[in-house]
Amino acid sequence: MGSAAKSEWQEKVYEAAIKRAPERQAQFTRSSGAEVAPLYTPEDISGMDYGRDIGYPGEYPFTRGVQPTMYRGRLWTMRQYAGFASAEESNRRYRYLIEQGQTGLSVAFDLPTQIGYDSDHPICAGEVGMVGVPICSLQDMEVLFQDIPLDKVSTSMTINATAPILLAMYIALGKKQGVAPAELNGTIQNDILKEYIARGTYIFPPKPSLRLTTDIFQYCGEHVPPWNTISVSGYHMRDAGATAAQELAFTLAHGIAYVQAAIDAGLDVDRFAGRVSFFFASDNNLFEEVAKFRAARRLWAGIMRHRFEAKQDRSCMLRFHTQTAGSTLTAQQPDNNIVRVTIQALAAILGGTQSLHTCSRDEALALPSEEAVQISLRTQQVLAYESGVADSVDPLAGSYLVESLTNEIEAEAKAYLDKIEKMGGALNAIEQGFPQRQIHESSYRYQREFEAEKRVVVGVNKFCSPQPSAISLLRVSQDEQEKQKARVTELRRNRDNAKVAQSLEKLERVARGSENTMPTFIECVEAYATLGEICDVLRRVFGEYKQSVAF
Repeated sequence: MGSAAKSEWQEKVYEAAIKRAPERQAQFTRSSGAEVAPLYTPEDISGMDYGRDIGYPGEYPFTRGVQPTMYRGRLWTMRQYAGFASAEESNRRYRYLIEQGQTGLSVAFDLPTQIGYDSDHPICAGEVGMVGVPICSLQDMEVLFQDIPLDKVSTSMTINATAPILLAMYIALGKKQGVAPAELNGTIQNDILKEYIARGTYIFPPKPSLRLTTDIFQYCGEHVPPWNTISVSGYHMRDAGATAAQELAFTLAHGIAYVQAAIDAGLDVDRFAGRVSFFFASDNNLFEEVAKFRAARRLWAGIMRHRFEAKQDRSCMLRFHTQTAGSTLTAQQPDNNIVRVTIQALAAILGGTQSLHTCSRDEALALPSEEAVQISLRTQQVLAYESGVADSVDPLAGSYLVESLTNEIEAEAKAYLDKIEKMGGALNAIEQGFPQRQIHESSYRYQREFEAEKRVVVGVNKFCSPQPSAISLLRVSQDEQEKQKARVTELRRNRDNAKVAQSLEKLERVARGSENTMPTFIECVEAYATLGEICDVLRRVFGEYKQSVAF
């Protein structure tokens, strides 16, 4: 147990207390199943060196944050994820959120847009506008950002397989607004590897998909320097059942793969690495989540400095967006979700996030209503302005528990990274089904623990109410889908189709070659070629990926 004093306390005080009054019949474990000790003392972090392992905010290894002042200088970006029904309806929601004090936009795209189909394709029946906004062409993008000046907002777009096409539309829209590409500010998720593991909205095989990813790196480095060219995402793996350490390890493994792919494409690490960002979930275990974020910064700093020999500090900084964990929200007693989201948001803030989305209480039932979205945004604002948690940089540093958990999660993540490295990297690990199996096993273990009531979910397997809570839900009208289909038909009829055909022919030549695809994507969207037409060209050239099931 460490020092003689701690052993004596354990034996004479703690164990004696348990004999008099046994501990709760609870499972004192983290998401990985590792035990949480009843007490943490200096002995638990005796091997740590402050300068080497913790340091000061804004300095390598960035354990305590990427900025010297953190939230004393600038609060995190309050970026509520939104999009539904149509470009018009989503635009109204964005302007409402801005009026309510939101400081950044985050665009949710519908499933057809994510997998490269236009809204009038037969495969899209019943899906148009259901989980995000449908974007088929530059025309839709013009409506989506109507009366929103792109030089005044920071926009995040959660899109992967079709990321270069949506980014091309955003750049083209900026030009139409008189905003030069170099003035655009935001993030494109552009993380295709996690789609093969946890989400499934891939289109093309991994190799050409990585080419499109690095094309964005190169193009934005030259033409859109403020843009974050990737948001390497662990969120969807966590929602699929990954533990905190698995989420961290698999996310950083993908980050390593993207950095290596860019270097192999001839890019200098210090030219693009400063625009690589990350995206994590924040789950219910507050201290584990705080430790995960701190471990992530320290681990990534070491990878960039020692593996990739990055010379600039900015290249070693792990900057990240956080979303509270949608998988923890319950349809039963939905008001409980407000409490869950508050705890998760608090963990993200104490962990030093740069950007935050807080889920809405009704998301287990439907798309978020306007009332629920306002509560979710107000949660961030109360934490920012009333709680005091933003007043000090990394306020939990030095906690024996937090520092010990940071070390433990970092060690667990390193062990996974070592296994992935022995397999030949993230891409080979995915093809062998390694991360998929690990996540499946963790998800299954959690489900068994939930069913045995070792994991309590309030209102679901304990403290249940006989009557469900009645709340007003948002519904997407079928009329919106029909309007969107009609808009695409009208566009094809009224545009210069000869110009469209010419641009798509050029895209096929470029895709079959090796030059950067981004300039041609911009030409295509400016000619009002649709997303589906562009993706059909790429399907002919690259083929479509068929995933094998991992058990």
